[in-house]
Amino acid sequence: MRIAFVGKGGSGKTTLSALFARHLAGSGAPVLAIDGDINQHLAEALGHTGAAPDAPPLGAHVRAIKEYLRGTNPRIASAEAMIKTTPPGRGSRLLRLLGDDELHTRHVRRVGDVPLMVTGEFDESDLGVACYHSKLSGVELYLGHLVDGPGEYVVVDMTAGADAFASGLFTRFDMTFLVAEPTRKGVSVYRQYRDHAREFGIRVAVVGNKVTCEDDLLFLKQEVGDDLLTHLVQSSWVRAAEQGREQGELEALNVHALNVLREAVDARDKDWPTAHRHAVEFHLRNARAWADDRTGDDLAAQVDPDFAPGPPPRH
Repeated sequence: MRIAFVGKGGSGKTTLSALFARHLAGSGAPVLAIDGDINQHLAEALGHTGAAPDAPPLGAHVRAIKEYLRGTNPRIASAEAMIKTTPPGRGSRLLRLLGDDELHTRHVRRVGDVPLMVTGEFDESDLGVACYHSKLSGVELYLGHLVDGPGEYVVVDMTAGADAFASGLFTRFDMTFLVAEPTRKGVSVYRQYRDHAREFGIRVAVVGNKVTCEDDLLFLKQEVGDDLLTHLVQSSWVRAAEQGREQGELEALNVHALNVLREAVDARDKDWPTAHRHAVEFHLRNARAWADDRTGDDLAAQVDPDFAPGPPPRH
């Protein structure tokens, strides 16, 4: 299952992404964390100190990723003709979570108990030339070619605000957790997400964060209603960890909230046909809007009408 953490900048979505990934890994579940935020702080939130983890960022190797994933798909003439939304078809290389394939071997490193992939920073060479979504294309291609099974988890820390809707990446997730502080600014992004997500049937659940009292909780309930799934209280354990002095155990109320998140994910049925339909729809949108002109090809022809995504049948 693919899980996105989104929310206003400063809401704590990176912290919750890390807590949830560590919670899953601690249970023995197969989990991969992906840093898809322009600020690239997930490794630090997972407990990494010092230099960045020694793994090439996805965003710096998009062409190689395309070349690998297109495999022998006859509908994709070259890596240059492949864009971030190009859906897999017969002949494409499909990935199993944390497999021993070239992509995972090259781009995954462990931070503590959690395998991590990073998008990469928005650096000086990108200024005035590219938007951050060009780096996120590596994540979108990865998720588009991933065949994940029951009890497997991909946890993605996304960009702040409603910026994720600038691409089709938001349709790649089985569950989106929107982290909201109990303030008017904290819930403002929720309304944007709710309205956009409903158009595509995307499930958004609100996770209250930094709750300090009953008034905070009441405010969240009044503002988001039934979309409020659970909440975490202000955490002295998290503050200590952020200061580099992790000690003791996470508060019981916050552990309970993480359990609620996992239960919500596990209760979801993976809808492969709908996910593939969204992928094709956004690919055709991009083809018409800019990609056909950019590549000089009719990219609608990359859609394989006889390809059915999903896990292999059980025997």
